[in-house]
Amino acid sequence: MLDLLNYNAKTPFIHKHLLTLKDYSKQDIYYILSIALKLKQMKKINTPHQYLKDKTLGMIFQKSSTRTRVSFEVGIYQLGGTALFLSDRDIQLGRGETIEDTAKVLSRYLDGIMIRTYKQTDVEALAEYGTIPIINGLTDQFHPCQILADLMTIYEYKNTLNDLKLSYIGDGNNIANSLLIACSKLGIDIAIACPKAYKPSDEMMEYCRNHAVKNSSKILITEKPEYAIANADVVYTDVWASMGQEADYNRRINDFKGYTIGAKLFSLAKKDAIFLHCLPAHRGEEVTSDVIDGPQSVVFDQAENRLHAQKAVMTLLMSDTFKNKEVKI
Repeated sequence: MLDLLNYNAKTPFIHKHLLTLKDYSKQDIYYILSIALKLKQMKKINTPHQYLKDKTLGMIFQKSSTRTRVSFEVGIYQLGGTALFLSDRDIQLGRGETIEDTAKVLSRYLDGIMIRTYKQTDVEALAEYGTIPIINGLTDQFHPCQILADLMTIYEYKNTLNDLKLSYIGDGNNIANSLLIACSKLGIDIAIACPKAYKPSDEMMEYCRNHAVKNSSKILITEKPEYAIANADVVYTDVWASMGQEADYNRRINDFKGYTIGAKLFSLAKKDAIFLHCLPAHRGEEVTSDVIDGPQSVVFDQAENRLHAQKAVMTLLMSDTFKNKEVKI
């Protein structure tokens, strides 16, 4: 049985950045979740855990967010550090100044950077040219911080990450990509239902199917939501038009007709299935109120766990105590 609270990593955690979960092994992911669960316990009983005392995190936002900003800012404060909010208006990333120069300059001031932006290549460039840890707070292609919080929530409700089926119904976006990576590495079955034009890329599917074979994970991509949700332990959806896709809103609403998760569709999942949504939610579009506000919805626990999972990531990447070795907490 998987016991993450007492999980002992077999290999040291040696990562410098969190750019995508592609770079992380099953053991790495388990270790992050173990630290997150312990930090959550410590916060609950008011045990000091200032592993980032006097550290400063720069938070670059080219895309706004409620949960990302608040969870990172509160998180580093609880870890003893300071956050610096940097919007498009505050810095000239990729416009008046090259990303290379920005990365080199910010590395002289900060101990780490979290960036929420459009292009994955911008995140990777910061990591290439900077000398400090870079954390991907979201790009159009990946959202690793969200998925770590999702896995933490699933574990808390199911007491395992083994022998589970996750159903994702909606756009084959950054959430779908990152869920595919995580599930294929952890051995979780994943079924995705979306219109043909919105499926994850062939490149992404090839990568994940190769890992799924190694880890006994089953992957299903279908256009029929009822096939994907059948006997699922976890049901997940996201908005149909994400930030930056507003111009396509009407077309997307039309294309996703029939993909709304309502009570009838949700009833095809297991009786004890939980419902996840990364928020913000558009009730009446991708999900009905009776599902997202119903007794099997755990979306607010999921949102809270962004705080704890990201505290674990920051601790592992930015703390001098934790660097390149396993530390008991």
